[in-house]
Amino acid sequence: MPKLIDYYFTPVSPYTYLGHERLLEIAARHGATIALKPVDYGRIFPQSGGLPLKQRAPQRQGYRLIELERWSKHLDKALNVKPKYFPVPPDAAAKWIIAAQARGAADALLLTGALLRAVWSEERDISDAPTLASIATEQGLDPAPLVAGAASADVAARYLAMTEEAIHRQIFGAPTYVYRDELFWGQDRLDFLDRALAK
Repeated sequence: MPKLIDYYFTPVSPYTYLGHERLLEIAARHGATIALKPVDYGRIFPQSGGLPLKQRAPQRQGYRLIELERWSKHLDKALNVKPKYFPVPPDAAAKWIIAAQARGAADALLLTGALLRAVWSEERDISDAPTLASIATEQGLDPAPLVAGAASADVAARYLAMTEEAIHRQIFGAPTYVYRDELFWGQDRLDFLDRALAK
């Protein structure tokens, strides 16, 4: 039976950034395919009881910074816990990722990793169109079809459909990995995903 991981995320999530490369390594090791599903947590949170960062209690906001520092050091992965361009609207970047899928999953995964790095280690604004074009070009991707695709009604419909799918599947946080209908929420659950794939 083919191994398929549904990967629900937003390109502005620090925990998605921390887990992205490890997810790719785990999937490759098990011969699993990753289905990229960038979704709109602005729609998901009201359905799941989640709150945007600025609306969370001060205690939660403070502890989040501690955890990000802790995981950054543990993984030896550069991360600015207070990046210059966060939060920014994620929709444009998410649509660029969806548009990149027309070229194939490998290109879309490559672009996703670059966008996550742009926010969390490179101080770049992924809501800015010229920045998105530069990032795509750096990954060897032609930005012109991505610009057109991201602006299309088809990509907008796919973004909405994946978000509605996430709500239906009880997704509430980013990243969430789904394998054989089992949810693994958070990059700190990748070890459990690894074990499930090994069965």
